[in-house]
Amino acid sequence: MNKFLKLDWVLLSSVFLLLALGLLALYSISFDGSILQPLNFEKQIVSIFIGIVLMLIFAFSDYRVLNSYSTKLYFIMLIFLLVVIFLGTTVRGTTGWINFFSYHVQPVEVAKIIMIIFLASFLSKKKTQLSIIVRIIVSIILVFLTVFLILKQPDFGSASIIIGFWAIMLICSGLNKKNLALLFIILFLGVSAGGFFLKDYQKDRIANFVNPKRDPMGSGYNVIQSVVAVGSGKLIGKGLGHGSQSQLNFLPEKHTDFIFAVIAEELGFFGVAAVFILFGVIFWRMKKIAYLARDNFGYLLSIGIIAMIFFQMLVNAGMNIGIIPVAGVPLPFLSYGGSSMVVMLTVIGIMQSVYLRRIKV
Repeated sequence: MNKFLKLDWVLLSSVFLLLALGLLALYSISFDGSILQPLNFEKQIVSIFIGIVLMLIFAFSDYRVLNSYSTKLYFIMLIFLLVVIFLGTTVRGTTGWINFFSYHVQPVEVAKIIMIIFLASFLSKKKTQLSIIVRIIVSIILVFLTVFLILKQPDFGSASIIIGFWAIMLICSGLNKKNLALLFIILFLGVSAGGFFLKDYQKDRIANFVNPKRDPMGSGYNVIQSVVAVGSGKLIGKGLGHGSQSQLNFLPEKHTDFIFAVIAEELGFFGVAAVFILFGVIFWRMKKIAYLARDNFGYLLSIGIIAMIFFQMLVNAGMNIGIIPVAGVPLPFLSYGGSSMVVMLTVIGIMQSVYLRRIKV
């Protein structure tokens, strides 16, 4: 009970408020006319419950134990990513799910947290053993194996998130300006090479990002409807359950990729502002936890989690307002999706573990 009270309740409160907001939005779009279709809403509640249980388990466990298992976790992750390519279920052109009874488990979401653990362990252990150039080259090879398997699904959005938090973790592990320039050149070449793995529908998404009206009733439809939904919310929104784009099914994937557009349409500027304020509080508290971490592993672990959540939020919000190509990245704590929700709550638990074992100031 004493440890429970010592958790970072500002961070937890912000996360719980986002969960509540996401459930409200999901409930509002669960009606088919006047008939409630609660399946997604009920599954989301189950996912949140599982996530909270795992969050508490990780919070009260010592995060440093993860350091010992990082290499084993990395190779187990590679095996699962390889298996899903051959045995996975294809949804919307991506073979990234494994069926588990009535649920679809997405291994790539678990891969993100494992990569953060592995990179935090590798970079913290090798800081005194290897030069920065060697660390960059070795980490590129290790990250490339993961990214390659993810691109084979293909899931360009998740691959981009992993590359993003890898770069941030590497920078925070200690890079000078010369090394930083080298890293940006490598990233540019890597992203350019990634274009060869894109499927036709993903290339269409990029083309529609430049000009959404080139195929308004086809590949550009999602972006156009999302931008209309966001803009129509104005200051106070149309009210929960009264968004024309979302309620009349003009907005596709409204419970997953475009939940941000649902919130913007139904709750308006105030609803969007509330989302960004809550994320701001979350990042503020997590940044503080990172600086108070008692060791380099805890620091890099926290930095990786912050970067992962930030990039997912940035990409999702950006694609909803048409400034970033549609990448199929869920909005943390808000989008429907069991695997993503469980992982997001689990990483909050890891952050709480770092906080409970922080340097006392």
